[in-house]
Amino acid sequence: MTLPRNTSSSPSRRLVPFTVALALAAFASSAVAQERRSARDLGIVVGVLPTGPLNQITDVAGVRVGHVTVTSGDTINTGVTAILPHGGNIFREKVPAAFVAGNAFGKFAGTTQVQEMGELESPVVLTCTLCVPRAADAVMTYLLGLPGNEDVRSVNPVVGETNDGFLNRIRLRPISESDVLTAIAEADAGPFEQGSVGAGRGTIAFGWKGGIGSASRRLPEDLGGWTVGVLVQSNHGGVLTIDGAPVAEALGGAPYGGAGPDAPYPRAGMRPRAGGAGGGAASEAPEAPASLEDGSIIMVVATDAPLEHRNLERLARRALLGLGRGGGSMSNGSGDYVLAFSSVPLSRLWDEERVSNAAMSPLFQAAVEATEEAILNSIFLATTVEGDRGTVEAIPLEPTLEILRRHGVVPR
Repeated sequence: MTLPRNTSSSPSRRLVPFTVALALAAFASSAVAQERRSARDLGIVVGVLPTGPLNQITDVAGVRVGHVTVTSGDTINTGVTAILPHGGNIFREKVPAAFVAGNAFGKFAGTTQVQEMGELESPVVLTCTLCVPRAADAVMTYLLGLPGNEDVRSVNPVVGETNDGFLNRIRLRPISESDVLTAIAEADAGPFEQGSVGAGRGTIAFGWKGGIGSASRRLPEDLGGWTVGVLVQSNHGGVLTIDGAPVAEALGGAPYGGAGPDAPYPRAGMRPRAGGAGGGAASEAPEAPASLEDGSIIMVVATDAPLEHRNLERLARRALLGLGRGGGSMSNGSGDYVLAFSSVPLSRLWDEERVSNAAMSPLFQAAVEATEEAILNSIFLATTVEGDRGTVEAIPLEPTLEILRRHGVVPR
């Protein structure tokens, strides 16, 4: 089977507007076309710290991100997202790193060595669950092929995943070595697309379309002046909450009976096919999703602060607080992982004055805020996707904003 591939990672790629069907009395309308916008562009300000210029992980000096989106009709929706700590030979210029598992229902190849040695020698590649072995093999091809690595006999590819099997016919394992190598080769230090792109093409978050999201925070100079950036691959469940506003309950997508019978969108944004996977029209009255609370999320935290392994692990744990602030609860069937690294190579780290324990608190706050906002961006910038087992709608912006207005999160 030959799959057409969208291999562009250029920041100039246009976000495609989508149509949200509103069959609600409360929001009486037929179909409203609306451009996707980031949380901040919608007026949602998370936390108190300022963002970097791009409000993305690439605000951290040296960090690069590349995507390859793999689609074929309404069957294949998956991809690859690559995060590079710097533009050099990462095997020769390793960076300090740490790994934290919030709930370990998943696969994150290479992380035991990261945690044992406290260093990262590979791009961080994200993809779908059953594509991890192929992606890891491709990363090995990349690392072994770098000039200067001709005599290398062991490399540690780092590959994380979430399961996009609702929108993607995952058993086909549809990514190739060239997809991974392209994502790495085209990784760029500038702005990059978020939402239903790369490894986030087929993901679902809180019952709505999830995807790739990013955000950053820059500390004031008197607190160190460092930057913390976060990139997420959101595919998790929980009870969506935005700055305290009960969005999931109001939209009807809360698990555990949190939504009343008269709530709009009683089945969140998931519409299974009437005929099951691989064919048939969308059901007019589909069964409710089996598990809105389950799913996984990968969180990658980068900073230019000179941190060694121990404090990077502490920083990574704070990303889990950002996940919780947005309503994620790390359910039984969820893989919730954080990989944190400093973009300062180990060869230079020992020459710099490393951040003391007493100076870590502002960095912790930055990681919490950037993670929470990155998750929101992954949802608000995602577009509706029709896939193998059904359709997942993008979260409706205007109804969501109306909820946030009622709760004082955004101005009326």
